[in-house]
Amino acid sequence: MSERLRPVIDLESLRMLVLVADLGSISAAARAEQISQPSASRRIKVLEEQLRLELIDRRTRGAELTVHGRMVTDWSRGVVDAADTLVGGARALTAQATETVNIGASQTVAESLVPTWLAEFRRHGEWPQVQLRVTNSQGVIAALRAREIDLGFIESPDVPSDLRSVPVGRDRLVLVVSPLHRLACCRRPLSARELDELPLATREGGSGTRETLQRAMGATMSPPAIELHSNTAVKVAVSGGEYAAVLSELTVRQELRDGRLIEVPLADLDLTRSLHAIWRSGTRIRGSAGDFLALAAPSPGPEPAVGPGVAHDEV
Repeated sequence: MSERLRPVIDLESLRMLVLVADLGSISAAARAEQISQPSASRRIKVLEEQLRLELIDRRTRGAELTVHGRMVTDWSRGVVDAADTLVGGARALTAQATETVNIGASQTVAESLVPTWLAEFRRHGEWPQVQLRVTNSQGVIAALRAREIDLGFIESPDVPSDLRSVPVGRDRLVLVVSPLHRLACCRRPLSARELDELPLATREGGSGTRETLQRAMGATMSPPAIELHSNTAVKVAVSGGEYAAVLSELTVRQELRDGRLIEVPLADLDLTRSLHAIWRSGTRIRGSAGDFLALAAPSPGPEPAVGPGVAHDEV
């Protein structure tokens, strides 16, 4: 059995490589990180040993990246940015504060958008503590009505009339299969009838993804082959090659990018939808909750964005 590349990569070494590429030299990167040049060089060396690649051409003057070095640098940027988002979001969730923001989010929004919002929230605020409840869209609506949260984010096609809402983004559902599935090489768009005949793995009733699919397919949609309670569980079921699934493009973009899932085109089905922030009618979204809402749904017109002490009562 061949030896496998260890998946553990030193994050600070990746950050140093990006700085070297941006600043043009190891010494400049070391100054930016406030460490010695030998320490910076060791970080690059550690990364080269972990990846078993030569990243910097040491036969030239300065710090010229090799071909492999340029490729690894491009990949490293995404990793470093994602790590910064993770740390910033975690600090926003756990920081000590006198004020608590109680938020609920459907799974797709929680997985794909909330981490970035939390990181940005931390950079601009006083680090109020954020209590985040992750459930499906109907669970968010129920928690809001029960006054267990102050602000919710859902992906359902309809917003109940007793709640106020504002769009925070657009999304599209896509049909995905494993590379092992018989439709993996299909280039012809499938009709709604053909989709209905597929054994589908779907989210549970009450999820916005399930509701959007049912709305597009109509009342005669066949029951799914299997119901699961998270996007991750659905993707695992699809990976075996037996089932197809209709999921948010936001939740499968990485799998589509690296080939773990394949998108099968669809014809004559509108699977686009709006994602919404929701709150109770008559509630004035103030303080840090207002800041969070303004960050997620900045005002598109001339009206001022929501801020501390400002009500956000209009859809």
